[in-house]
Amino acid sequence: MLWTIAGILLVLWILGLIFKVAGGIIHILLVIAAIIFVVNFIRGRASGRG
Repeated sequence: MLWTIAGILLVLWILGLIFKVAGGIIHILLVIAAIIFVVNFIRGRASGRG
């Protein structure tokens, strides 16, 4: 689920850069997605240690 959202946001971000559409909103969503990814990664690593 997280990878799907990240992929969609990445595509929208690239389209926003190419066509200059809703650039600010896309960048904010991309930053939020990156934060969620990092938090999920850290939590996964922490729970894996035991």
